[in-house]
Amino acid sequence: MNFPQELKYTKDHEWVKIDGDVATIGITEFAAGELGDIVYVEVETTGETLDTNEVFGSVEAVKTVSDLFMPLNGEILEVNPDLEDSPELVNESPYEKGWMIKVKITGDLPSDLLSAEEYAELVGK
Repeated sequence: MNFPQELKYTKDHEWVKIDGDVATIGITEFAAGELGDIVYVEVETTGETLDTNEVFGSVEAVKTVSDLFMPLNGEILEVNPDLEDSPELVNESPYEKGWMIKVKITGDLPSDLLSAEEYAELVGK
């Protein structure tokens, strides 16, 4: 299982890539595997400023729907336009083509973001 070293992770299985004051966010390969085939990604919070742990959207898989939680405080700048027609990108390429949102970070980063090693330990991989 792949957990890129340069990313941060949450206990809710989101990943965060920080580039200056912008964070790109998606779900981990582990989460995508647990959900199964993802058939729909819904994010209707573009332009909103959300706090850590608020729901920013949801993913629908064949068997279930799961909420997506903000890993940090920020304003949602952009939603991945490719996911509307190709939600399977989350399964196929969770860290590259399957990213979900870009966020302008507001405030400090949460102290509970996990390293790749800590996340691997959390999920037992």
